[in-house]
Amino acid sequence: MTTVIAFIFMFGLLVFVHELGHLIFAKRAGMLAREFAIGMGPKIFAFTKNDTLYTIRLLPIGGYVRVAGEDPEIIELKPGHHIGLEFNEEGIVNKIIVNNKSKHPNARVIEVEKVDLDHELFIKGYEIDEDELLHFNVDRRALFVMDEKETLIAPYDRQFASKSPGKRAMQLFAGPMMNFILAIVIFIILGVVQGVPVEEARIGEVISGNPAEEAGFQPNDEIIQIEDKSISTWEEFTTIVRENPAEELSMTVLRDGETVNLTVVPNEIPIEGEEASIGQIGVYQSLEKTFWGSFKYGAEKTYETTSMILTNLTMLVTGQLGLDMLSGPVGIYDATDQVVQTGFMNFLMWTAILSINLGVVNLVPLPALDGGRLLFVGIELLRGKPMEPEKEGIFHFVGFALLMLLMIIVTWNDIQRLFL
Repeated sequence: MTTVIAFIFMFGLLVFVHELGHLIFAKRAGMLAREFAIGMGPKIFAFTKNDTLYTIRLLPIGGYVRVAGEDPEIIELKPGHHIGLEFNEEGIVNKIIVNNKSKHPNARVIEVEKVDLDHELFIKGYEIDEDELLHFNVDRRALFVMDEKETLIAPYDRQFASKSPGKRAMQLFAGPMMNFILAIVIFIILGVVQGVPVEEARIGEVISGNPAEEAGFQPNDEIIQIEDKSISTWEEFTTIVRENPAEELSMTVLRDGETVNLTVVPNEIPIEGEEASIGQIGVYQSLEKTFWGSFKYGAEKTYETTSMILTNLTMLVTGQLGLDMLSGPVGIYDATDQVVQTGFMNFLMWTAILSINLGVVNLVPLPALDGGRLLFVGIELLRGKPMEPEKEGIFHFVGFALLMLLMIIVTWNDIQRLFL
């Protein structure tokens, strides 16, 4: 049950922060954000505020911000349609009744002749069995009423496509950006609470029953030499230990201002799935708590994790890694279960890593992802004009279908790893 709660919290936080970035910059740019959704599928909770419908949906496989101009379900009025019109006190249309007009006895029913709800905001038409062409001005905040559900119209200046390439690019980039910011914040919190790893090879804790304890290592010992090689960083120290499993190593440590010579034989730890092994002596790196050091740690840790993810992604694209290395929701849940058992701080670290993963993957220039849509903004800047909406729509539709297929394959791999 703890894992379920942790997974729901983590998933909700990552998606919420990502979509919040899209929402904030959509509103800042003057776009109409119709819906802010966490999850996919049927709604289980919803409320409306400031023109935006906020929903929580059943399936924990993502989320979205639906911006005006990308609304295939918005009714397109065409000549010959019969609609009902309701008016405000100034005589301007504030409701357009698409169907069930009998439920609106005060509505004025007309046959549509011409409509412009993007720029000039008017409807022209004839009352039933009349020949006089009537002109009606439409309020900027008029509502479509379809099946008794009300939806705001979206004048062109509130649509995604009306904004400058820079504003559109920022709205698309804001989601991944917020995931990177979340990771930085989590790493800063970890730095403040736990402390920041020191750069030098200083021991923070010696694990009982391991080679380091048997060799006489103590907390706060600083390793300054291994064999004939000078050591100045923790990375240098761990690299040598990992490369010498079951090999005797002579080390010189600095303890209370004096040098002490120790000999240790690292344990031989097999690498899962490989014939090789690494060495371990059973020590933890020393940590120190500094406020500004925590900020530096947050930025550096985010940068290092991003670089690692990009490297693995490049290896995947070039075929150096197979699809079996990818994990979907099932695999992530299983990994989360293992991390939760090791403590809350490790769970926070895992959340930060997944947040960076979400940010990086969304910036990949693939259809239906933020990166794919940013690619089209870049193409527009190069061409001097936007790509035809139909072509871009087909590109994203096909890409989304392929991504869903990839999700099925990855999920099947996860299930095989766990149960088969």
